[in-house]
Amino acid sequence: MRYSQLFGKTSKTAPADADSVNAQLLTKGGFIAKQMAGVYNYLPLGLRVLTKIQNIIREEMNAIGGNEILMPALTLEESYKETGRDVVLADILFKSEGRDGSKMVLNPTCEEVITPLVKKFVFSHRDLPLAVYQIQNKFRNEPRAKSGLLRGREFNMKDLYSFHKDENDLNEYYEKAKQAYFNIYNRVGLGDITVLTYASGGAFSKYSHEFQTLTDIGEDTIYLCEKCKVAVNKEIIDEQKACPSCGNKKLIEQKAVEVGNIFKLRTKFSDAFSFYYADENGKQKIVEMGTYGIGPSRLMGALVEVFHDDKGIIWPEAVAPYQYHLLTIGKEAEAAKAGEKLYADLLKKDTEVLYDDRDASPGAKLADADLLGIPTRLVISKKTLEKNSVEVKKRNEKEAKLVALSVIASEAKQSQT
Repeated sequence: MRYSQLFGKTSKTAPADADSVNAQLLTKGGFIAKQMAGVYNYLPLGLRVLTKIQNIIREEMNAIGGNEILMPALTLEESYKETGRDVVLADILFKSEGRDGSKMVLNPTCEEVITPLVKKFVFSHRDLPLAVYQIQNKFRNEPRAKSGLLRGREFNMKDLYSFHKDENDLNEYYEKAKQAYFNIYNRVGLGDITVLTYASGGAFSKYSHEFQTLTDIGEDTIYLCEKCKVAVNKEIIDEQKACPSCGNKKLIEQKAVEVGNIFKLRTKFSDAFSFYYADENGKQKIVEMGTYGIGPSRLMGALVEVFHDDKGIIWPEAVAPYQYHLLTIGKEAEAAKAGEKLYADLLKKDTEVLYDDRDASPGAKLADADLLGIPTRLVISKKTLEKNSVEVKKRNEKEAKLVALSVIASEAKQSQT
């Protein structure tokens, strides 16, 4: 992509109401543009990052047998009355009314949609277990949307639902899903600082599990066992005073941001919708359920909160919008010609490269490269061409090095999309 053709430009200042690092840097970098409180447009750079996160999640869900579907964002309020969540979720539901007088809601989550849907196709023990998921925008009327992509009113969500013959089968799949989530965090670069956290299970079970990324900006307080890297959410610390895994009573208080959660729903929603199956003897049994949520947009915000410096974002390679940021410095025709050739060579290899072909000052180009945070910066100038080289600098390293022009294209990585 040529920078001169890119929709969405960088800015030297962040909006006055950008109340978090991710909101400031993503807006300044031209990744997102605020529509209203808690609602953002994803510009080309931001959409590339979001899509890469989604694809990593998609691959891990497919690996544990997930079937991808797409459900509607709009649902009859009647379904929420079936489960009683029209009252429980009353404060965050966006409601609407159809021309025919029908009462509708924009889904904050999709248990009320998926349960009756799957019920139409599952009748026998032979149809179970089953896991389906979607990646879709959700809507919650948050009293105060804040922290950029970390807490919005419209946000991107992957929600997977599993259906089982009995509790043992649910427990077995639950562990597979738990590992899949750790795989996701490892792949996006948060694995070392993301921990499994015990939290309140609400109406579903005694405990649920959250995945919390340790960071000073986190809005959650957790108590971490440094022996086994399991934590307890502050909301249950009074009843769970020791590590649930090893019994260690020396827990360390930490700030963290939630980047995923999983629940054993058991039969709460299958009871509400009378969802039964016929077992091996033809006897009607209630279906057991689990739910597994992770927000790609929230994860994108968390990545920026963790990976940045005073100059801008530092994207992990797996989710960066491009792998290379190519720029030419100076007015010399030779530099521009060499830049065009290298850009063409990289594209021939299907390499992800953003080429800053603007007529802009060296300082502006270098500052934008730091702000955008693409993993590898390539600089061509009169000085580098005197040695038939390109200046190569990793965004997460201080020092640059010269690499022969002939080597760059041959060693460039191919597209990960």
